[in-house]
Amino acid sequence: MRAVRLSEHGGPDVLEVEEIDRPEPAADELLLEIEAAGVNPVDTYFREGSYEPLGPPFTPGVDFAGVVAETGSGVEGFEEGDRVYGTGIGNGSFQGGYAEYATVPTDRVVHLPDGVDAREAGAAGVVGVTAWRALIDHADLEPAESCLVHGGSGGVGHVAVQIGDAVSARVVTTASEQHHDTLEGLGADTALDYSRDDLADAVLEASDGGVDAILDHRLDDYLQFDAEVAATGCRVVGIGENDPDPGFTSVGAARSADVSYQFMTMFNTPDLRVPLRGVADLMERGRLSVEIDRTYDLEEAAQAQRDVMADSFFGKLVLEP
Repeated sequence: MRAVRLSEHGGPDVLEVEEIDRPEPAADELLLEIEAAGVNPVDTYFREGSYEPLGPPFTPGVDFAGVVAETGSGVEGFEEGDRVYGTGIGNGSFQGGYAEYATVPTDRVVHLPDGVDAREAGAAGVVGVTAWRALIDHADLEPAESCLVHGGSGGVGHVAVQIGDAVSARVVTTASEQHHDTLEGLGADTALDYSRDDLADAVLEASDGGVDAILDHRLDDYLQFDAEVAATGCRVVGIGENDPDPGFTSVGAARSADVSYQFMTMFNTPDLRVPLRGVADLMERGRLSVEIDRTYDLEEAAQAQRDVMADSFFGKLVLEP
């Protein structure tokens, strides 16, 4: 079978397509014929060696959708021919999606409903679980509350907009103006240009005086901003930052509004199958779609990993073996 492999950590050019033996599933694993594999920034971190749960050589790719080709001897609940999707991040890590076949532990995979596009499902794992954990598990977002999603055009952001809409929250999001119509079509009540000088005032106006929950992907840029647009009791969930040393210029705004902060990583997800099933249900009912900006074949994996870090696209990138 064909698989993308790396024999050493480094830049995108260390990724090469090789012919290797098809793996055999362990007792608790499924062998999947991969239909689509999402390309995530975290894939580049594993490639570079920033995250190193396993050393090279290995096949990268934590997100996947495919068809069960074989089941391990101890597997129950799955049969050959079942459509499934999942992700390898959480409670340790699993790689292997950039290939024609991959073995996957059953605690990282769920059934994929008929009618859900394999490309969307293959790209849904990391972004779907992250957005679900942030808004449902940590922010405890409720109907009629207002929610601010920073970076709505990104992978996590555009899924979070739809999850917020699905629970009947009033969703405010930020993105370049070119993406506003798309985001409003996905369920955002208000889309704002993140570069406008009066952004805080615009968020306060759109949320009738302050937001109840915030999903923040750049804490170093928005930690203080979040406090200034927060309603009393606001829950801020931080999922990332560019600078590892974010801070407040004045903590008084956060204290006066009783703002709570939750910093999270999906590595700590207790059971990946819970949010994966929730996301699958929303996709089946037409309440959530993963927007695919472009697709690549295995030989283009290096370019896909360059592009995923370019931050110049809407939604997700996908490899199709």
